[in-house]
Amino acid sequence: MKRQYAFGEEVRVSRTIRNDGTMPGYRRGDVLVRRGSTGFVRECGIFLMEKVIYHIHFPDSGLIVGCREQELLPLSAPWHAGQFQYGDTVACRHALAIGDDIVVAAGEQGQITATGQGEDADSYTVTFSGRWFQVSASAMILLETSQ
Repeated sequence: MKRQYAFGEEVRVSRTIRNDGTMPGYRRGDVLVRRGSTGFVRECGIFLMEKVIYHIHFPDSGLIVGCREQELLPLSAPWHAGQFQYGDTVACRHALAIGDDIVVAAGEQGQITATGQGEDADSYTVTFSGRWFQVSASAMILLETSQ
């Protein structure tokens, strides 16, 4: 298998990395590394003889995390981090309406369920009261991060 990244190379994670149960000291599902974070390749191995796994050292947190090749980007690749990440709790800055009907009240809390939508990655899928909406970043305030 050809490896895309070399030892010592700085890379960026393209999605939030959560504990899959293999990281001691963290609960399953805990955020280990937020998307957009950069780290350095420490080791590389093959999992189940088909998946390339890189051990990435993230100096900001001191963690060494196993990442699949498809979760990594070269540092030179264009990147738009956006304001919010999957799992973040947000509040609406103002009421959202469909036609004349207000469907989300100003100040109502929701949760980011998908990120980086649209040409400039400034639109997010947010769940408010069990309904999904496509919402611009400018219409939300970050209340709590998923980390």
